[in-house]
Amino acid sequence: MAPYEPEQDTTEADELSAGRRKAVRYVVPLAVAGVAAATIGLVPALATSGDPDLPEITAQELIEKIAASDTEQLSGTVKISTDLGLPSFGSGMTGGFTPGAGGGGDDEGGKGGKGAADPSAKLMELASGTHTLRIAADGPDKQKLSVLDDAAEYSLIHNGDDVWAYDSASNEAYHSKDGGGHADKKGDKGGKGLPKELPATPKEFAEQALKAAEKSSTSVKVDGSAQVAGRDAYRLVLKPKDSGSTVGQITVAVDEKTGTPLKFTLSPAGGGSAVVDAGFTKVDFGKPSASTFDFKPPKGTKVTEEGDGSKKPGHRGGDFEGEGPEGLNVIGEGWTSIAELKLPGGQGLPTSAAGSDEVPQEAAKFLDSLGDKVNGDFGSGTVFKTRLINALVTDDGKVYVGAVTKDALVKAANAAQ
Repeated sequence: MAPYEPEQDTTEADELSAGRRKAVRYVVPLAVAGVAAATIGLVPALATSGDPDLPEITAQELIEKIAASDTEQLSGTVKISTDLGLPSFGSGMTGGFTPGAGGGGDDEGGKGGKGAADPSAKLMELASGTHTLRIAADGPDKQKLSVLDDAAEYSLIHNGDDVWAYDSASNEAYHSKDGGGHADKKGDKGGKGLPKELPATPKEFAEQALKAAEKSSTSVKVDGSAQVAGRDAYRLVLKPKDSGSTVGQITVAVDEKTGTPLKFTLSPAGGGSAVVDAGFTKVDFGKPSASTFDFKPPKGTKVTEEGDGSKKPGHRGGDFEGEGPEGLNVIGEGWTSIAELKLPGGQGLPTSAAGSDEVPQEAAKFLDSLGDKVNGDFGSGTVFKTRLINALVTDDGKVYVGAVTKDALVKAANAAQ
């Protein structure tokens, strides 16, 4: 880990028509998934009940404290709020459009569908709105994550070689062996065997954000203290130095005793409420009861076993698997990095103005509402905007996406010619 000083900047588709239909499915999922992947990554700004008086610590020491944290046992409640400035993708746990979901749409109940308990579909719901999670962990082989709704609960349980996903609303379950075939991330003691479509805890968000701390384009400092879930914590603040980024700053509240991230907040450069804010409202570092990780499908449950469908766990499902955009290239690095790729069919997205019957009118209008027409040396295209992730889709089927401004996307597209 590179050293840092407090209060100091570091220097550091098929036929063309099918292809166009598939294209519609890309932009929104890219924008949403980008929160996890492109931004080095959530309840309102840090909730405090008075700032505790803690011993002084440098940014370097606090980062090292997080890296050295050996917390393997905990349980608690996490509240996640995500506000990309997009319309709601779903109505609670049981309906609505889920971007990139493999269990719904044309695949539902068909070949390759994994049903309502598909983790890749359910976890993507966390990319919009506010959700309450109940989590528990007991070492690298036992974890449980439950997404709570008013009238339903969705749970992911990892216990040894078994991973179960259960949706109480549909009474469907998904089961895989050997941890679902997911590789561990180095240092991730609480996530083996669980899908990584979207981070769900402050620790997972913080791990992604701290990668930025190794870049010379990042300002890192300790900015006081806070109380989170009744525990004293330091506030670690990361800010991009590069112009063109849509990230304002990232704040991580770090437990003073254990070094465990208790809260993660990503604020946009444009101001306003946090784009992503995730934090414990209750946390206990004691050993959870062994029964917490026991699961037996209730009577009458429809169970889908791994391998019953054509898709493998760990993918986002839908058209993302085997039919995704081609030629992924990353332009630049750090906060202003931009992903460049090609849409299938070699053409841009259809819009409502085109009057095409290849795309539902509602979907086309939705795309129109998000987009701004732009021109440049690259030709013409449309920039689709959120409060954090922006994407330029050119009329010749190229996509430039990142946590950067519209001008940065146009500049990258021009330079790529």
